[in-house]
Amino acid sequence: MNVSRDEQRVLHVLARGGQIRHFRGENRRIHHVECFTHEGHLLSDCTLAIFAGLKRKRLIESRQGAPYRISRLGRLAVRSRADNG
Repeated sequence: MNVSRDEQRVLHVLARGGQIRHFRGENRRIHHVECFTHEGHLLSDCTLAIFAGLKRKRLIESRQGAPYRISRLGRLAVRSRADNG
């Protein structure tokens, strides 16, 4: 699967226990997302376009309105890095 560098960065955060919180507008569509690491830090690289790409490729999922987390397919698509620290 073709996953961009920015999408890989977000997937790494999610694979280590992070989450993407989504905010809906008056029309019930998602209009803003924030990606948090497991430690609670905000990842500024996660934009609405990256979120949409990950969701379209089914690499992330949300269950019953909870924040988005990495899916099984996303765990298979993430590439390992030398600096996982």
